[in-house]
Amino acid sequence: MARSSRATGQAQTNAASSVSISVTVNGRQHALTLDPRTTLLDVLREHLDLTGTKKGCDHGQCGACTVLVDGRRVVSCLILAVMHDGASVTTIEGLAKNGTLHPLQQAFIDHDAFQCGYCTPGQICSAAGLIAEGKAKTADEIRELMSGNICRCGAYPNILAAIQQAMRQS
Repeated sequence: MARSSRATGQAQTNAASSVSISVTVNGRQHALTLDPRTTLLDVLREHLDLTGTKKGCDHGQCGACTVLVDGRRVVSCLILAVMHDGASVTTIEGLAKNGTLHPLQQAFIDHDAFQCGYCTPGQICSAAGLIAEGKAKTADEIRELMSGNICRCGAYPNILAAIQQAMRQS
C-alpha cells in the first residue's frame, strides 16, 4: 500500500510540475509546457533549437547567455522561463532583419571584435541593450556597462570600437 500511495504522490507531483507559458522569441510566438525550473537559456537551446545563445558558466558570471527580454539585457541562465510568460525575447538569431546584419553584427566584423567567438552572441545582445538604454556616452561608461560580459580571448579594445561604431550609426 505504501508503494502505491508513493507512486500516486509522485504522479501528482509530476503533473503539477508542468507549467504552460507563451513567449515570443525573435518575433515568433511559442506555446510551451515546461518544468517550472527550466531556465530561459535551456528553453532557447533545448526546446526551440536556438543555439546561438551560449551556455558559458551557467552561474550568471560570464554573460555568454545574454539575450534581450522586452528590450532589457538579461543573463538567460539565471532566469526561469516561467517568470517571463508573455515576454518578447530577442536572441542573436533575431537581431538581423531581412537578411541584413544588425549594425552591431557588422561592426563586430568590421573591427574583428571576436577571436574564438564564444562570447560574441552575448556581447552583441548586451551591446544592443546598452545602446537602447542610452546611458553609455563615453568609452569608460561602455566598459563599465559591458563589464558583465567576459571575453576570455581579450578582444575588449575591438569590442569597444565595434560598439562605438554602432552607437554612431544609431
